[in-house]
Amino acid sequence: MIIIPVKEGENIERALKKYKRKFEKTGIMRELRQRQAYIKPSVRRREIKKHAEYIQKLQQKDA
Repeated sequence: MIIIPVKEGENIERALKKYKRKFEKTGIMRELRQRQAYIKPSVRRREIKKHAEYIQKLQQKDA
C-alpha cells in the first residue's frame, strides 16, 4: 500500500502528483500488462537478445 503524508495546508494536486510518481516507480502497471498474456521463456530470451543487438548496433554507430 502506498502512503502519502499530506501536510496541513498542502495542495491536494501536489499530493496527487506525489502519489502518481510513487505508483509509477513501483511498476505495478508494467507488471499487470506483462501478465495479460503468457510469453514462453524462449520467446522472451529471443526478444531480450534482439534488443541487446539493437542497442549494441546503436552504440557502435555513435562511436
